[in-house]
Amino acid sequence: MTAAKSSGKTGVLFVCLGNICRSPMAEAVFQHIVETNGISDQFVIDSAGTSRFHLGDKPDSRSAQTCRDRGVRVNHRARQTQPEDFDNFDFILCMDESNLDDLRMLKPKGSRAHVALFGSYSANAGDAVIRDPYYGGNKGFITNFEQVTRCSLGLLEELGFDNVTADFS
Repeated sequence: MTAAKSSGKTGVLFVCLGNICRSPMAEAVFQHIVETNGISDQFVIDSAGTSRFHLGDKPDSRSAQTCRDRGVRVNHRARQTQPEDFDNFDFILCMDESNLDDLRMLKPKGSRAHVALFGSYSANAGDAVIRDPYYGGNKGFITNFEQVTRCSLGLLEELGFDNVTADFS
């Protein structure tokens, strides 16, 4: 039995390729939002990558700085998605179609996890794919931050938390 299952909490795993840019940012922003809204006790939150490229690494400095500049703490070491994640988490939310394809291939038969694009939870159609900012400048990380904020609020609304706000003061 998993932490989410045994505790009655909702498990959310954010996934990108290397687990150093987008998914740790999504994890940190989602964690910040649920904490500032007093509902963090209802969630188990983590992030992972589909590749082994950056195992054990801290998040990309630009991703972490974008979060810190907005009052969001980032505390994560990169890890790779594991088969047990599909039973440990209710939602496995990825950033792009390549991640989605990889996760669908990894997902064990009978798994309970809902695997989807994180961007599908935003009302903004431009958020469907959260593009990898790794090879670009800081603007990409700022765009990602805005996207994962909208997606976090959308997911929480979908889960029945209608009055949740994003406060980055």
